[in-house]
Amino acid sequence: MIKLSVNINKIATLRNARGGNIPDVIKAAIDCERFGAQGITVHPRPDERHIRYQDVRNLKPLLTTEFNIEGYPSRDFINLVLEAKPAQVTLVPDPPEAITSNAGWDTIKNERFLTEVVAEFKRNGIRTSLFVETEARMIENAKKTGADRVELYTEQYATDFAKDPDSAVRPFVEAARVAAVNSLGLNAGHDLNLDNLRYFAHSVPGLLEVSIGHALIADALYLGLENTIQLYLRQLR
Repeated sequence: MIKLSVNINKIATLRNARGGNIPDVIKAAIDCERFGAQGITVHPRPDERHIRYQDVRNLKPLLTTEFNIEGYPSRDFINLVLEAKPAQVTLVPDPPEAITSNAGWDTIKNERFLTEVVAEFKRNGIRTSLFVETEARMIENAKKTGADRVELYTEQYATDFAKDPDSAVRPFVEAARVAAVNSLGLNAGHDLNLDNLRYFAHSVPGLLEVSIGHALIADALYLGLENTIQLYLRQLR
């Protein structure tokens, strides 16, 4: 069974738009778990425009499933992750002003930096994943940094899926093979939704986890959160 980790950033965005605590991010995360999600993902950014650092601290003792914190490894982010000690940290190369993740790591150019950061997390018992694209050498070099997993950036798959699903998924199938050869666990995320998730999950070998936020929360506005999570889980079976 491929795990579904629900990214709750968009719930925090809605809360922050008005101030106060509606919707309640903590309750939403607990509800996602209760409705069947096997993990919760958050991506705190320096300006705290959605998930706040305090949200991370508040969530940690309450979650019963896998907690995944993703973000750019600034010193403040590293310190937050070391304080929270989630099951997994996913490192992304986002600059502070990025609206959303839009590229994978150049694991060759950033090998030394990533190696140091990954080592710090692993010394503290935190599984580490690197956000990458499908280029084989970037995945191969992720192994050199000491990372446990890679998360494939799936925007290109989502963009091309409607035109030709087989061609769209082919680079990701090959990327999965490279990850397996290098003994890297495989996650995926970005723009996966109810239309394209099943094909991706059934085509890409060795997939362990998908992280989905924007589409899932948008679907929940129409379908309800519990029903939506069940529909996503169904695509992964």
